[in-house]
Amino acid sequence: MTVGLAIVSHSVRIAEGVVELAAQMAPSVAIVAAGGTDDGGLGTSFDRVQAAIAEADSGDGVVVLCDLGSAVLTAQTALDFAEAPERIRIADAPLVEGAVAAAVAAEGGAGLEQVVAAAESGLQGAARPEPTAGEGAVVEPEDGAAVLELELENEHGLHARPAALLVRAASGFEAEVTVNGVDASSLLRVLALGLDRGATARFEATGPQADEAIAAIRELAESGFGEG
Repeated sequence: MTVGLAIVSHSVRIAEGVVELAAQMAPSVAIVAAGGTDDGGLGTSFDRVQAAIAEADSGDGVVVLCDLGSAVLTAQTALDFAEAPERIRIADAPLVEGAVAAAVAAEGGAGLEQVVAAAESGLQGAARPEPTAGEGAVVEPEDGAAVLELELENEHGLHARPAALLVRAASGFEAEVTVNGVDASSLLRVLALGLDRGATARFEATGPQADEAIAAIRELAESGFGEG
């Protein structure tokens, strides 16, 4: 089982589109759309939100993402009437970016609070660091750190699906992994780097499984981050 997601939007098409996008990164996660009013118009529906939360909950909890303020109010009302409100969290996050980041975290087996944190990680610290990747940024590794530096050869660099694969790899070990100085387990921070094909990516890992994490990332890079 994994943490599920409920996507609440004023628009049926927006909710369904976000579900379609996030599902590409996390095929085993239950991601359910709750868009529009009961008759399919613009707005939100308590019944639809309540049903989406119930459908998305496999037992590990549900993270709800909303597009506008009144959608949050509808979600909060649904939470008030939920049988197990302790298993529901409303993330304070941008709808699309937050949903994709949350889905990737859930796919990797993260718990409820970790999935919320992943969704909200774009609100703080996701700005492009200085100096930018591919412009000669050099960071001295910590003592005992495992390091891998390479030039990205896959067609789209670390964008969307390749970045999601990296995040899963970085999150799968007992290690702290960074890429060009940012947390490699945060999809939004990785995407904010803007690492295109030809850019230099420097991975550093510390912790009991640092070497294993770097070896997994090396293997992933050699496969073209899923684009090989």
